[in-house]
Amino acid sequence: MPKVSSVAATAALALCTAFAQAAAAATPAAAVADGPAAAHAAQLEVAVDYYRLPNGLRVVLSRDTSVPTVTVAMYYHIGFRIEPRNRTGFAHLFEHLMFQETSNLAKGEADRLVSGNGGVSNGSTRFDYTNFFEVVPSHVLEPVLWVEAERMRGLALSAASLQNQKDVVKNEVRVNVLNRPYGGFPWLDLPQAANRNWFNAHNFYGEFADIDGATLEDVKSFYDTYYVPSNAVLVVAGDFESATARAAIERYFAPLPARAAAGHADVSEAPQTAERRSEHADPRAPRPAIALGYHVPPRNTPEWYAFGLIDQILLQGEDSRLWERLVKERGYSDSIEGGINLLGNMFDYEGPMLWSAYLVHDAASDPRAISRDFDAVVARLQREAVGAAELERARTKIRSALYDVAGSSNRFGLVDLLASFALFDDDPGRVNRIEAEFRKVTPALIQRTARQYLSRANRTTLTLLPGHAAKEPAP
Repeated sequence: MPKVSSVAATAALALCTAFAQAAAAATPAAAVADGPAAAHAAQLEVAVDYYRLPNGLRVVLSRDTSVPTVTVAMYYHIGFRIEPRNRTGFAHLFEHLMFQETSNLAKGEADRLVSGNGGVSNGSTRFDYTNFFEVVPSHVLEPVLWVEAERMRGLALSAASLQNQKDVVKNEVRVNVLNRPYGGFPWLDLPQAANRNWFNAHNFYGEFADIDGATLEDVKSFYDTYYVPSNAVLVVAGDFESATARAAIERYFAPLPARAAAGHADVSEAPQTAERRSEHADPRAPRPAIALGYHVPPRNTPEWYAFGLIDQILLQGEDSRLWERLVKERGYSDSIEGGINLLGNMFDYEGPMLWSAYLVHDAASDPRAISRDFDAVVARLQREAVGAAELERARTKIRSALYDVAGSSNRFGLVDLLASFALFDDDPGRVNRIEAEFRKVTPALIQRTARQYLSRANRTTLTLLPGHAAKEPAP
């Protein structure tokens, strides 16, 4: 059965906070106390063994014997942001193709190997990577490593499988976007309105003409260019013996030929100097909606960590300032959602990114009034320094979300962090320094960051017109 964990499925992740999506830990969860002392309590100490094979494959091992399972994940440094021009949706299409047959695996055999041993497997396409993962009992580690090596070594590409997956992907677009109310709002629509570089602004779920136009030669070239050891990270987390895992990785992956890592497109965005506005029609939506997006600071800068706390203060949870004003006081909606990177979390991307806030509201509510109230909340953050108690609460929320998923048996949050830090920063050990970076953020830095990045000139406003106000989309 073809995988459907593609770009659209990740939209559901937008309802989580950035850290809740991102993080898991190898250390059992501890009680999270309130107050300044909590920020200096024992922090994550994730085991990280990081090395490279001669062919360029990066490997991260994180041993944790608390649960008798192991999670294996392969992350390739290719996502829909950097797919070829005139081939929108190609990275996602190729994710599906990777679940087809290989030289030594019949179609569906890899799935049966995993599920037959009580495990689960899946994959997804994001801005800057495509990933494939399995969670299996510990004794199934070696067969799963062989499966991932087999996919990298000998994917069997055929015209029949390509046509089959084109049809699957187009049907997925229909189900998840075209025939669903708010299907592309705002995770698909807002980046196209806010960005000017084609790589950040195209329809990454794919135009049907581009999907149909993909040839077998395109597919083979894409595989040979991006699905190579030097463009990938293998993460193994869980209950395993290090020497055994290293030996199996050497046995299955070291023989793969070394090939130069693919060059990536320039995805930089010129600074935005004036507010952008866009309107989207959705004939299936029963009520109007509004989304506001801001370009965030570059990854790993002090301002970026400050923005992570701004996200908590303004948007995450019913105690956040925007929730208090727009939901509880004004009653525009029953919730307001968003965060940094609606298709993942604030860590698992590489290029430019948006912080977004969005809500579905009653027709009687004026979007201009919603924007004015939004602006008033932002202006207060820019005008007044955050108090010590509120800043500590934001830090505690981040820390709590981090440890809430620490006991997860699938360890996928941890794997996602390790893979992203290895793929984009060559430093998976960064996982153990996350909390320290947030502790460095001061009220003054938050205020400066809010003034610079939450300016009207850095904002894009997207409004959605519902029902009769919109025309039917093309089938």
